[in-house]
Amino acid sequence: MNMNLALLLLFMVFYKGSSTSGLNPTNVTARPDVVNVGAIFTFDSVIGKIAKLAITLAVEDVNSNPEILNGTKLALKMQNTKSSDFLGIIEALQFMENDTVAIIGPQFSATAHVISHIADELQVPLLSFAATDPTLSPNQFPFLVRTTRSDLFEMAAVADLVGYYEWRDVIAIFVNDDFGRNAIAALGDKLSEKRCKISYKVPLSPKATKDEIRKALISVSSMESRIVILHIYTSWGLQVLTEAQSQMMMSSPYVWIATDWFSTIIDSDPSLPFTATDNIQGVLTLKMYTPESELKKKFKLRWSNLTSARRVNGSSFGLNTYGLYAYDSVWLLAHALDSFFSRGGNISFANDSNLRELRVGKLNLDALNMFNGGSQLLQSILEVNTTGLTGQIKFNPDGNLINPAFEVINVIGTGTRTIGYWSNSSGLSLDPPDKSQRKLHFNGSSTDTQRLYSVIWPGQTTQKPRGWVFPDNGRKLRIGVPNRVSYREFVGVKGTEFTGYCIDVFQAALNELPYGVPFKFIAFGDGKKNPENNELLHRIQIGEFDGVVGDITITTSRTKVVDFTQPYVESGLVVVAPIRKLNSSAWAFLRPFTPMMWGVTGIFFLVVGAVVWLLERRTNEDFRGSPRKQFVTIIWFSFSTMFFSQKEKTGSTLGRFVLIIWLFVVLILNSSYIASLTSILTVEQLSSPVKGIESLATGKDRIGFLKNSFAENYLTDELNIHKSRLVPLNSPEEYEKALKDGPNAGGVAAVIDERAYMELFLSVRCGYSIVGQEFTKMGWGFAFPRDSPLAIDMSTAVLKLSEKGDLQKIHDKWLMKSACSAEGAKQAVDRLPMSSFWGLFLLSGTACFLALVLHVLHMAHQYCKHYDSDCESSQVKRLRSFVSFVNKREEEVKSRTKRRRTEKASNKVVHDQDCSCIDGLDESV
Repeated sequence: MNMNLALLLLFMVFYKGSSTSGLNPTNVTARPDVVNVGAIFTFDSVIGKIAKLAITLAVEDVNSNPEILNGTKLALKMQNTKSSDFLGIIEALQFMENDTVAIIGPQFSATAHVISHIADELQVPLLSFAATDPTLSPNQFPFLVRTTRSDLFEMAAVADLVGYYEWRDVIAIFVNDDFGRNAIAALGDKLSEKRCKISYKVPLSPKATKDEIRKALISVSSMESRIVILHIYTSWGLQVLTEAQSQMMMSSPYVWIATDWFSTIIDSDPSLPFTATDNIQGVLTLKMYTPESELKKKFKLRWSNLTSARRVNGSSFGLNTYGLYAYDSVWLLAHALDSFFSRGGNISFANDSNLRELRVGKLNLDALNMFNGGSQLLQSILEVNTTGLTGQIKFNPDGNLINPAFEVINVIGTGTRTIGYWSNSSGLSLDPPDKSQRKLHFNGSSTDTQRLYSVIWPGQTTQKPRGWVFPDNGRKLRIGVPNRVSYREFVGVKGTEFTGYCIDVFQAALNELPYGVPFKFIAFGDGKKNPENNELLHRIQIGEFDGVVGDITITTSRTKVVDFTQPYVESGLVVVAPIRKLNSSAWAFLRPFTPMMWGVTGIFFLVVGAVVWLLERRTNEDFRGSPRKQFVTIIWFSFSTMFFSQKEKTGSTLGRFVLIIWLFVVLILNSSYIASLTSILTVEQLSSPVKGIESLATGKDRIGFLKNSFAENYLTDELNIHKSRLVPLNSPEEYEKALKDGPNAGGVAAVIDERAYMELFLSVRCGYSIVGQEFTKMGWGFAFPRDSPLAIDMSTAVLKLSEKGDLQKIHDKWLMKSACSAEGAKQAVDRLPMSSFWGLFLLSGTACFLALVLHVLHMAHQYCKHYDSDCESSQVKRLRSFVSFVNKREEEVKSRTKRRRTEKASNKVVHDQDCSCIDGLDESV
């Protein structure tokens, strides 16, 4: 119903007689003795009969407590809507005529949608303890205060349950009104957040008959999903489960998740699990969580005493959570009224000016009064912060009660068992929400988050149901198979016979499943050319195929339209090019090093020899002699270090330092040379002008690829190779011809394709080989529709085949050929380059340079110390003298220094004697 309908119904109301209460404002300035409060719900419903007693008890408790309202009493008047939205509207209008300040109710969401418009206009707050429709928001209906939990949170709990058990699709059976439709819409949103969905919706009439229920369940049984979400009314909810039992749907592999309507029935009639054992076994249900407290325990005891005499057909009159919320709603209103009066609020009513303008015929619209203090009372209601039977009563800024939480209950045997809890803050947990909150507060995290106790499912099994079956409609799965013209070892189609490696792997994986899968292969393609795999996958998307088996590569773009299994073939792109055999020659010993490497090595031999000569020639007789002898010594010493056979001894510290570094370098060079030469002489060498994808990408030669494969897009988009260089080829025969012709004769320099194809191509063609490294990492998988549960099970099956070795056996059956393979050959790209040894040469060169610098500094110091007179001469003389000093042996320098010291000492003695003689003559004179 919408607002227009509500106004239409309002206009249809006739108030007979004259009423003066609506002609003049009613004003009460002080705390009144009595405040009129209304209640609207269905008395004989499962929720209503409990709520009626709970509300009555609450009013009695409030009126008997003088502290809560300071002497003011609540005058309660209850109206029975008899499950009729129309009667609910009429009764609400009657309350508006009698100066009612607030209404407890309504019970049904559909009624709340209509009455809320009236309450908003006349500013009378509605406190609904049972209207759970998530679309009843304060933004749209500000005077509707929900004093229970919104279905938005319950559907979030249901979605978490589905995600926890890793189900993907569910079926929703719901009542076809505001209560059902809006809750299921919220469920769909919450499921989509977990990549789950409602695959089938079954709306039922609010007054569904047994025949309608039976037809709905028959349609459900033909669906693939076996997870059923039941969101219906308590009045006929059990009929659905009874009919499901008669349809053999209360056994494995079905899963039934009932919303809180079911737990409400169980609480209201505790004997139910004994009387309907077979019909409800294994059902999961949610129940609004209310923490245990002394207040709650005392009320339960009081309730039990009051209702012990009330028996309906021998069943007890139990207390459900809606009764607790109804009781708390009265206390919530009482606290709000007390705050309202404390702030100076007064109860006054006046005519609505909008209604006064609508005086038409005999409609007595003036009788409907607007509560002048309605907005202030509403604000007081939303500001209440107290504790009731249901726990803390406080509203968040969105107008919902804080801390929404639910119990997760499993019906087992003749009773129920709580297997966990759900809260908006911690999700699924083994601990009650209040305990989880304390853990979260003190520890920063909850260790029990997203855990539940074990469940006994329908059929008395503890094994988690997989949640789906193949539809029971006689239709087999339609599996598309590419009708290839090449590489039939992978997929071969001949009439109605399907063979090949991919086919055998698929059938072996199916045999690993714990259930049977009816299927049939359907060929795709005309058999004259290879079909396009993207088009084949598109057939899954449009529903023509239920799966695809073949050489389908898993790519990012394809995973956006279908789901793939675990890869059963690892296959990336490789480069195949013509090769030629390198025959051994007389100069094969030069091949381990590149020309640059040979040149640098020879230069360093000479440099190291020269450096050692310079360091040793002044102190070591082995490095002295005629210029010719010294030159031969340098050459001989340099190259003899290659074999560690140098006969010249090094005596200086710097010379030994340079030599030990160089010998280490020579050791590495010798080892590397011997290893490379051994490989060259013992392993067959192959040569190709193409060295890999890098040389192809930077060159200008034409490149072949398999037509309609993803390789074309990869080469153009990722490697920026121009399309004009790409040549589409259709078969291995075309590969061979194009490679044989070469780029200069209209062929190609190389072919790029997946390794799986190329290994099969090379197994019978010895003139070609894979060059370079595999430059993509991809694989083949079986494709299924998005979110298909079969894809998950098949992935597990493929892994089992791999672990048992069956995949390798199937591979050997179809793909092992003994003609030739390039795996045993080695391409001539392994010559040792300069870049592999520059560090060693840098080390040796640095040692030589440091040794020379230290040696020159040492000689300069010696020169200045022992040749003082030369140091004072001109630069030319000093340079000549220094060169002459360098050429001298160390012993000559030391002997000359010693001789000069002796001469200086003797000259000093002679000088002293001459001076003493002169002094004697002077004295005699």
